Amino acid sequence: VCESCNGKRLNESARNVFIQDFSLPDVVKLPIHKTLSFFQLLRIQGHKGLIAEKISREIIQRLSFLVDVGLDYLTLDRASDTLSGGESQRIRLASQIGAGLVGVLYILDEPSIGLHQRDNTKLINSLKKLRDAGNTVLVVEHDRDMIAEADHIVDIGPGAGINGGNIVFSGTYRELLTSQTTTSNYFNGGNCIEVPSTRRK
Repeated sequence: VCESCNGKRLNESARNVFIQDFSLPDVVKLPIHKTLSFFQLLRIQGHKGLIAEKISREIIQRLSFLVDVGLDYLTLDRASDTLSGGESQRIRLASQIGAGLVGVLYILDEPSIGLHQRDNTKLINSLKKLRDAGNTVLVVEHDRDMIAEADHIVDIGPGAGINGGNIVFSGTYRELLTSQTTTSNYFNGGNCIEVPSTRRK
């Protein structure tokens, strides 16, 4: 750790700028949902407030995108090489939502991995925003909720690995449920993965 800045990675001048008793290093150590609340509640009066208004609005918008894709628990000072693949993918997704591009093909590989159910719903809504903006979103996914919200589903099987590789179904979620694929059998309760009665230590 740097003896001069104590690991804050800012020079002395930057470390001594305070907004309502918070320095920049203090703010970036907060979880993103708390950082968002900080800027939403921030009120700066007079000429400084006019200058800060546009900047605050931009910060709030970008933090909101990160919250929408289920990353509200991260801190802004988190090193990128400590993020999981799913977290990195969702950060890129949040930046793309903010970019406002249209006519783009997005390919996502299991973006819902590790997400709480509540955050999964937020992620689905974010993907729909990308779609509604005029983009194509192709998602490789095993999550039932994500599959159920898809406009079109392509089920590849019939098995995994060398036993798969064929298109066994193509259509809507409702049509998938009436098909006889392995996926539909699990969704309809015909097949299930048993919870083991004893666990390994």
